Amino acid sequence: MFSRKRGGPKHVRATDAPPSAALAQSLAADDEPVAPERGPWDQRWAPEGVQRLDLGSLLIPAIEGVEVRVQANPDGAVEQIVLVDGDSALQLGVFAAPRSEGIWDEVRAEIAAAMKADGVAPREVPGPYGVELTARVNTPEGPADVRFVGVDGPRWMVRALYQGAAAADRGREGALGEVLSGLVVIRDQEARPVREALPLRLPKEMTEQAAAAQQEQGANGRQA
Repeated sequence: MFSRKRGGPKHVRATDAPPSAALAQSLAADDEPVAPERGPWDQRWAPEGVQRLDLGSLLIPAIEGVEVRVQANPDGAVEQIVLVDGDSALQLGVFAAPRSEGIWDEVRAEIAAAMKADGVAPREVPGPYGVELTARVNTPEGPADVRFVGVDGPRWMVRALYQGAAAADRGREGALGEVLSGLVVIRDQEARPVREALPLRLPKEMTEQAAAAQQEQGANGRQA
């Protein structure tokens, strides 16, 4: 569902959305770039004075009531980020992209094709970041709404997947919408293949909590 096509020209359709604000600003020639009106923010435009959870390439604003669930491998590299607020969830991913062009149009088309192959009927709808992709999918718990949002930035792309109430109704994004618009992407200078996931790590707070829990578990084991 998310692999880079090799070879062949990139086809541009008349219905393709224009570059996101972050990407458009990065392409400004000669003049000093001006920060876009809303995030996700490239590091250079990140507003100051905001408390954020540091996951390496992605900084997540700390918003009251939003639970952050992070799945990591034994080495501490983050494999999945899901934020939960009531009956809505937001899954986040951040990927390498070219500086001069966005990749969300191409990625969105591939997600739609994969859905159709599974018998799902996705729809393209306009949104504040450009064209979004919505669908109702079958899950073990029954039918569920999903909504994909993509934001192209300078040398990065954020892919957001809304689930639950916020997927069915954009007006119910609430705090999760604030999280998405407040994200900060830190793109390192390393050359990376297009669509490679940018490196993420467990936040210091979570690492310390896990170490404390492991220490406590070991102490209880010795006392038993």
